[in-house]
Amino acid sequence: MSSTSRLGSVATAIGLTYGSYIVGAVVILAVATGVGLLGVDLSSRPGFRLFLSTILLQGVTFGGIAVLYLKRHDLGFGFIPVGLPDKRDGAVIVGGSIALLGLLFVASTVISTLGLNSAQNQIVTVGQENPSVFLLLIPLQFLLVGPGEELLFRGLVQGTLRETLHPARAIVLASALFASIHLFSLTGEGKLVYIGTAFVLALVLGTAYEYTGNLTVPAFIHATYNAIQFAGAYLTATGGI
Repeated sequence: MSSTSRLGSVATAIGLTYGSYIVGAVVILAVATGVGLLGVDLSSRPGFRLFLSTILLQGVTFGGIAVLYLKRHDLGFGFIPVGLPDKRDGAVIVGGSIALLGLLFVASTVISTLGLNSAQNQIVTVGQENPSVFLLLIPLQFLLVGPGEELLFRGLVQGTLRETLHPARAIVLASALFASIHLFSLTGEGKLVYIGTAFVLALVLGTAYEYTGNLTVPAFIHATYNAIQFAGAYLTATGGI
């Protein structure tokens, strides 16, 4: 495989990552403007804005761009294998979800021990002010966020990189791009610490996809991990634990 082909696949992966986010931001702005013209002030309703942004970014934009890219390049949906999980897939989903939670615990312990700060996702900030947002986000993880983000980053980005790179390198680079995109949603100090943690967690998702060859697996792992996080955040915010 020529270096030109490798550079081309890397450039495509980078373009898909940041291009999708930019398009998503434009879509969100357009819809927010339209809703504002109808008399709904989203700035005073951060929970509703977050809910709407999740649908428009991870669902409409990420999923839509992936589908359009596949059609535009005549790749067909076989380029991204998706199917019902079998027993082995189910075991990977359970193991992967536990692995993510375990890695988060280890990362949090290391960060605390070293006295480092980790930035906070804006979702958490909004949810702490309105805990019901966490409950609304739980089903969206399975309906939109997990499928949408995995379709773009594991299915399309990692799949594109894998055409010219060794699978391990494709996983690492796709995970780095996935982690970096979170920078735009972070607040506070310790952004690099947060991104580093997200990168390590993404490696698990990329490995699960490479091992099973079924996008449903990382989508379920991703959604389960997020859902558990939001459930715990809700209980903490409401004094449930």
